[in-house]
Amino acid sequence: MLTVAVTGATGAQGGATARSLLAAGHRVRALTRRPDSPAADTLRALGAEVRCADFDDRTSLDAALAGADSLFAVTAFEAGIETEVRQGRTLVDAAAAARLGHVVLTSVAHADRDTGVPHYESKRLVEDHLRASGTPWTVIGPAAFMDNYTGGWTADGLRGGTFAWPMPADRPLTLISSRDIGAFAAFALGRRADFTGRRIDIASDERTPAEMTGILAAAMGRPVSYEEVPLAYVRSRSTDLAAMFSYFTTTGLDVDVAGLRREFPEVGWHGFDDWARSQDWASILAPEPAPSHR
Repeated sequence: MLTVAVTGATGAQGGATARSLLAAGHRVRALTRRPDSPAADTLRALGAEVRCADFDDRTSLDAALAGADSLFAVTAFEAGIETEVRQGRTLVDAAAAARLGHVVLTSVAHADRDTGVPHYESKRLVEDHLRASGTPWTVIGPAAFMDNYTGGWTADGLRGGTFAWPMPADRPLTLISSRDIGAFAAFALGRRADFTGRRIDIASDERTPAEMTGILAAAMGRPVSYEEVPLAYVRSRSTDLAAMFSYFTTTGLDVDVAGLRREFPEVGWHGFDDWARSQDWASILAPEPAPSHR
């Protein structure tokens, strides 16, 4: 039994990893800036120990990692590329100082290549820092997140019967759910000797937007049509995301889905249709409440 510190424990990847580790019988130390959140309470109910930790507070990280065997590390680019790199390096330094036996860092598929995507480049800098830290490491690179299709502009479009995405309808994209990311991370943490020093891109399915449209329509039980969002529109909102979708379209994420399923059947991979059928579409597609003007 390992004691594993899990960053981002109240988020999608960290939460899925924490649940998989607990199911495997390991002790989980869930690190979060919001230990009083409902998500933290859920983890406590499952048996996790919740600790307050902040990437910008090295003292809190040192305290949270003390006595742990391993770490699941996730960084976020939403606060900005420079912030992600700084926080990622701080986390790696804290793990090295705590002399952890293993760090599993979740990055992104192809972050070790010259993609030109800003938030892929920031993750590569964190990966490089981990490799140079002297701490036993594993890097997993998830492909595109299935879970992103339940929020943002995608959910807005689906409410109106349209799957809107910035790619040609016939261009394949490799995909993975946060559930499978967590299962793979927990498997790697439990098999330290087999995974130390390895970088592995992971995906559980490959689908075109046209195929995804049909799967979503069947799962939701309503007609859905596909609409290709112009890349210029995405670029007007985010040059980072526009660079990512351009990369998806021109180069693509060539993750070996079949090979992963053969090598790691223990993960119990889920295809896009499995994921879509498991979602609570009634809640996802419910009209958003009107803003209050009081």
